[in-house]
Amino acid sequence: MKQTERGFTMLELLVVLVILGLLAGLVGPQFFGRVDGSKVQTAETQVKMLKMALQTYRLDVGQYPSELTHLASAPSSAGSLWRGPYLDDVIPLDPWNKSYQYRVDANAPQGFYLYSHGADGKEGGDELNADVGYTPSQSE
Repeated sequence: MKQTERGFTMLELLVVLVILGLLAGLVGPQFFGRVDGSKVQTAETQVKMLKMALQTYRLDVGQYPSELTHLASAPSSAGSLWRGPYLDDVIPLDPWNKSYQYRVDANAPQGFYLYSHGADGKEGGDELNADVGYTPSQSE
């Protein structure tokens, strides 16, 4: 009795690979779009967290700090008024691994500007590349 081994032909394997490639092409962009959108939400949440820390600092010291690092370690100008640290961890980077932009400005609606340049790391932009937070362009 002769046994023949059955397996997949090269054509069948190629058809399966093409189908998998098409599925990845359809699902992949939607998945990565959600990842980018979650980075924007993370930046918005971090800006709100930093805003609360800045406001607490201002209540204690009487003015906003000149640098974000003063939320973690006392500046000499704060003297005994500093009751920090005002953050549990180090100052976070934005979700794109860049530093948040921070500047005290009495003309700003919040009293300061605090924002991320978004995915492209450049000022301005649209959609995922848009600045996130309290930006100078919001007050113009």
